[in-house]
Amino acid sequence: QVQLVESGGGLVQAGGSLRLSCAVSGRTFSSYAMGWFRQAPGKERAFVAAISWSGGSTYYADSVKGRFTISRDNAKNTVYLQMNSLKTEDTAVYYCAADISGDDTVGTKQLSVGLWDYWGQGTQVTVSS
Repeated sequence: QVQLVESGGGLVQAGGSLRLSCAVSGRTFSSYAMGWFRQAPGKERAFVAAISWSGGSTYYADSVKGRFTISRDNAKNTVYLQMNSLKTEDTAVYYCAADISGDDTVGTKQLSVGLWDYWGQGTQVTVSS
């Protein structure tokens, strides 16, 4: 069983920064591709970023490219999302997800919610104007 626990959400002013963390249980974390999604009230869950199991491949939604950075520490079983230059439209519940397929590339296929095998419970990010 794989468990994902997000942390680091909160309230921040527009232009500010937050770093989200996702701690993952399981001895084979280093073989999982990891991703971040977000869901705003009344909207569907949307892809934010993904990183391959080695960290050598990353992929971002156009809306966050240049502002957000996904990274991972396989020794700590943790994936991060550094969010800079936050905007009010970034307000959402942020979820991390794991893909256990073992593929070491990420790209457009990661946009699909259905691709991902495990999900965390989410952490709220609120950006005020």
